[in-house]
Amino acid sequence: MEPDIEAVAEQVFVALADPTRRTILSALATGGPSTVTGLAASLPITRQAIAKHLALMTDAGLVTAEPGERRRVRYRLRSAPVHVAQQFLAALTHDWDERLDALQRYLATP
Repeated sequence: MEPDIEAVAEQVFVALADPTRRTILSALATGGPSTVTGLAASLPITRQAIAKHLALMTDAGLVTAEPGERRRVRYRLRSAPVHVAQQFLAALTHDWDERLDALQRYLATP
């Protein structure tokens, strides 16, 4: 069963709306997979706050938790939900382009 594109896009947008989550995603994008402790060493927020943000991003599918060494969990970025959100935005853009083109044709008609 295919996921609901609008629901996936909404979760992505909610996750990306918070600047702290964007900072965490950026840290994972530049530094690769990391643990909560590793992220806390480079970010000005607590491990507990990072864990809370990562849980929301995991629910949105933006990161995946994978077991690491010594029972530590490493978080890795996932791009699939972002691609779904892009598809959702592209469909909206297409709809608006058609409507704006129709309005432009109507206004150009003498």
